[in-house]
Amino acid sequence: MTIENAELTTEQVLRRDIPWETYMTTKLIRGTDLQLLRRYDKMAERFKSQLLDDDGPAYIHMFVTILRDIFKDETVEYVLALIDEILTANPRRAKLFHGSAFSNEDTYEPFLRLLSKGNWFIQEKSCKILSLIVSARPSAQNGVDASNSKSKHNSTEDVLKSLVEWLCAQLRKPSHPSRSIPSAINCLATLLKEPVVRRSFVQANGVKLLVPLISPASTQQSIQLLYETCLCVWLLSYFEPAIEYLATSRALPRLIEVVKGSTKEKVVRVVILTLRNLLVKGTFGAQMVDLDVLQHVQNLKAQAWSDEDLLDALNQLEGGLKDNIKKLSSYDKYKQEVLLGNLDWSPMHKDPHFWKENINCFEENGFQILRVLLTILDTSNDARTLAVACYDLSQFIQCHPAGRVIVADLKAKERVMKLLNHDAAEVTKNALLCIQRLFLGAKYASFLQA
Repeated sequence: MTIENAELTTEQVLRRDIPWETYMTTKLIRGTDLQLLRRYDKMAERFKSQLLDDDGPAYIHMFVTILRDIFKDETVEYVLALIDEILTANPRRAKLFHGSAFSNEDTYEPFLRLLSKGNWFIQEKSCKILSLIVSARPSAQNGVDASNSKSKHNSTEDVLKSLVEWLCAQLRKPSHPSRSIPSAINCLATLLKEPVVRRSFVQANGVKLLVPLISPASTQQSIQLLYETCLCVWLLSYFEPAIEYLATSRALPRLIEVVKGSTKEKVVRVVILTLRNLLVKGTFGAQMVDLDVLQHVQNLKAQAWSDEDLLDALNQLEGGLKDNIKKLSSYDKYKQEVLLGNLDWSPMHKDPHFWKENINCFEENGFQILRVLLTILDTSNDARTLAVACYDLSQFIQCHPAGRVIVADLKAKERVMKLLNHDAAEVTKNALLCIQRLFLGAKYASFLQA
């Protein structure tokens, strides 16, 4: 591909003069088509719009016929630019490609064929146009494509599958250094509304191609790419097989980084809507709790947003996350974590409601869980585990009426004292808190910590 073809713009192409009369002389276009072209080509935008309002199907059929019969790049580029101009001005005109004029023709074939050409301008325009017109086809009736084309060489499903394969190929190995990925994502944001496209995209292993693009953006161009990427992820969040792929990727932490750093309302909205969808799927709820999404949601709620859908989604996400925290704060889950001997700052450790509601459970089996926590202090080499164990002992002292006496009887003091000289500041901090509560009582220790 030459850089000249790669960097062509629609405006440059539309400045060309195409020898339509020569094409009629060689019988590549009909006399009626030449009349339509003379009436339309190089005219003012308002005049073109009126012609399309009056006789749109005839003009669209004429353009598609030229693409089917003429192969000279300059002319193909020109006609694609004309069609792109039409659809950019009014995307609803994509429905004109499904009129009765195409009842015995394959509307999609010329654009599908042009996707395989080496000229980037032709590929990009064909992809964009094909995405718009296939999405504008009449709704299926009883599972059958309701398009007027009765003798299609390519079924709609085949067209969509080929289109998805081409888009994934652009994401894997871009034909153009700066335009391939934005063009592919833009088309996917339109196409992924359809279940058949979602299925093809997952089968083509396309989900993992989106994840690296979920990254905070600063320039207007990169913000638009980020928005459309997140829009694709949102559409995929309605499709179970895609959710399975998202669950095994770094999509969730990346989405959270985006929502933390973005000020664009449309970006925040689509990410929050995605998180709301994922919250109830698999382990996403637990992951969101671990990643402190609730705090970020509450920070977002404090800002002035004008979008009601965003505000509703924030409220729903907040409520769902609080429910998840309650579930994750159950004593059984806590007990399992302690018995495994590998502790982390999961929500229950610092949740006052957990300690208040479950403090009597610690008395089970002769204070078994307390004894395990003390064993962890003797045997673990993991700083995080030691810090959490010390903190939990201090919480028991604070919340149980006889906490100080029970912990002292279990000879915890000596074990905790040893950790005051630990290399990790996290361990010494929580060991000190535990000793303070053991010696001074909860009221005075809490005062010292304030």
